[in-house]
Amino acid sequence: MDSCLKIKKSAEQGLSDFLKSLLEKNEVSGLFTLRKSGVNHDFDYGLITDTQMMKDAIPLHPFMPVNAAQELSRFTGMRKPIAVVIKPCELRAFVELVKRSQGNLEQFLIISYTCGGVFRFEATTAGKAEKQLPAYWKAVSSGKNSDDIRLTCRACEHFVPMHADITVSLIGEKIDQECSLFLHTEKAVKMAESFGEPLSECEMASKTIDELRVQRQAEKHHIFEKIESQKGLDGMIQLFGKCIGCHGCRHVCPICHCVLCDFESHLFDSETEIIESELNSKGALRLPPDTILFQLGRLSHMSFSCVGCGMCTEVCPAAIPVASIFMRTGEETAQLFDYLPGRDVEEAVPITVYKEKELSTLGE
Repeated sequence: MDSCLKIKKSAEQGLSDFLKSLLEKNEVSGLFTLRKSGVNHDFDYGLITDTQMMKDAIPLHPFMPVNAAQELSRFTGMRKPIAVVIKPCELRAFVELVKRSQGNLEQFLIISYTCGGVFRFEATTAGKAEKQLPAYWKAVSSGKNSDDIRLTCRACEHFVPMHADITVSLIGEKIDQECSLFLHTEKAVKMAESFGEPLSECEMASKTIDELRVQRQAEKHHIFEKIESQKGLDGMIQLFGKCIGCHGCRHVCPICHCVLCDFESHLFDSETEIIESELNSKGALRLPPDTILFQLGRLSHMSFSCVGCGMCTEVCPAAIPVASIFMRTGEETAQLFDYLPGRDVEEAVPITVYKEKELSTLGE
């Protein structure tokens, strides 16, 4: 049982008041959060240091303009911690980057929440999101999947944060009446004490969380059944054959962190001798070349680190269900190595570990 701060306001307003207090009392250097921006109420991640700018903050809204782990990995240390409000999959992605020396958990006060999923880009860019919010929050409060969230969110079992300093409990809670902040670290308790309200001991709505997890397991099974029907080389060609080679999936992926990707280097430029050889043997050549090889290469690199944020599917102009495929492959890899991306900052990435005996079930 954790220490808990109960604020008698809606979850969004209560968290905003708490964050504003941290800024006013100089407990943090700044606040990294979702916010409304522009005259059309677009959405982005922003770093806020002026409390007057808190009027634009929407820390709990179901939008993901980018996976925040990418942005957090670029931060250097500031005088005091930066308070960040991110989703569980973003936190897991950041933990994976920390393992790769691409970030530092200690420079942040990490706030996450029991997540109901995020809206698809088509809703947020078409201005539909505001109209969908009431139904979304009703589903979250009752512990059910919203009809409007990303496919990978509908199948995500890891919607309770790992490694957060503070968890905002949303699933199964009366989020229109109360904001419940669960404090997991000494740093979080110290910050909460500065708010001036008494702390208590409490538990999350575990029954509702368990029920939602069962629902999402069923959704995942349904998604995987569709992927299973397209296994093998022919299936991969059918799935990835539509790829246009834009590499958008790589650019939005929080785990694809290489400064120079082989697939974007001269190594994959089309050479005349290779082209002529292909034409001589086949009589025709698909352009751009190597798009399927690119997808399979990413799949082999990512199968042990994908956190299922769904960004790759969202940006794919060819409507390839990249995230679902990676989720399916990643689950097999996770079982094989007993590894879950972002579960433990001390847990080594399987590809970096050498063992004299492993994969014995495969006969090796």
